[in-house]
Amino acid sequence: MSGGRVREMTLDDCDRVSAIRVRGWRTAYRGLVPQPYLDRLDVSEDAERRRDLLTHAPDGMVNLVAEDDAGQVVGWACHGPYRSGEPRTADAELYALYVDAGRLGTGLGQALLGESVRRCAAAGHARMLLWVLEGNARARRFYERAGFHADGAEEPFEVDGVIVPEVRYSRALTG
Repeated sequence: MSGGRVREMTLDDCDRVSAIRVRGWRTAYRGLVPQPYLDRLDVSEDAERRRDLLTHAPDGMVNLVAEDDAGQVVGWACHGPYRSGEPRTADAELYALYVDAGRLGTGLGQALLGESVRRCAAAGHARMLLWVLEGNARARRFYERAGFHADGAEEPFEVDGVIVPEVRYSRALTG
């Protein structure tokens, strides 16, 4: 990423983060999840959820944004303790990472992921896990280039009554 910076997300960032997230879903998941679901995604509703989640974030949840040289938010990542159902574990989890679709391939995703990895390692987590749609080849390549590997765990993700398989990726943060 040339120029710009990664910083913690604020409530003022929620609208822009939601626009990036919704566009990201519509771009990355076209053909993987039902189109009517993608068509129903609403930036305003998502922004309200982001504000609520940011205001009432569970312990350890961190939201980061990437800004370009002009200070515009162009990416978002969220990480925290790994969720194995409701209980938390000692591992970290990357919950989400989205970059403005027009800025893919510019290093923004690497910068956000790198900062999430750095913070999770500094917090003492031994590894970071994440879930990615099985058919999302671009995201899978991105995570594999960053040292993550599919660890064999799979989980069904239901969208509008359609099962969309997810695979879990893992990366050691120490040693």
